[in-house]
Amino acid sequence: MKLKETVVKAINEQINAEMWSSNLYLSMSVHFAHAGYNGFANWLKKQSMEEMEHAYDMMDYLLKRGGEVKIGAIDAVPQKFASALEVFQQVYDHECKVSEMIENVVKVAATAKDMASQDFFWKYIREQVEEEATASEIVEMIRMSGEQNLIFIDHQLAKR
Repeated sequence: MKLKETVVKAINEQINAEMWSSNLYLSMSVHFAHAGYNGFANWLKKQSMEEMEHAYDMMDYLLKRGGEVKIGAIDAVPQKFASALEVFQQVYDHECKVSEMIENVVKVAATAKDMASQDFFWKYIREQVEEEATASEIVEMIRMSGEQNLIFIDHQLAKR
C-alpha cells in the first residue's frame, strides 16, 4: 500500500522533531560538561543519541514504504540553561510534547487507514511512557535532594 501524503508529511515532521530533540539534549549535555557534572552530561548525551536513532529509524521506515524523506532545517536550540532542576523540568516537559507529537502521527495514520504506520509508531508511544517517567523521576530526585546535593545524582546518572 502506498503511503498517503498526509502520513509522509507527518512522519517527516516527526523526523525533524527527533533531530531537534537530539540537538536540545546535546546542548544540555555540553552545559553540564562545562559545569563539571559529567554524569548529567553523560545521561543527556545518551538521550541525544537515542533521539537521533529514532530519526534514523523513522527515515528507514519511510524509505521502506516508498515515502520521500525530506530533511528540513533544524531550528536552533537553547544554549544557556539555569539550574539542574530547571533543565530536567524542561526535559520532562519536552518529553510530554514529544508524546503528543507521536500520538498525532498515529492519529494521522489512523485517519489514512494506514495500519502499518500506526503499528510502527505504537512502539514510540510505549517508549514515551518510560521517557516521561524517567524524566519525572530525575526532576523529583533533584527537587528532594536540593541543588547542593547534585553530585550524588550526577554520580547515579553517570551509570546510564
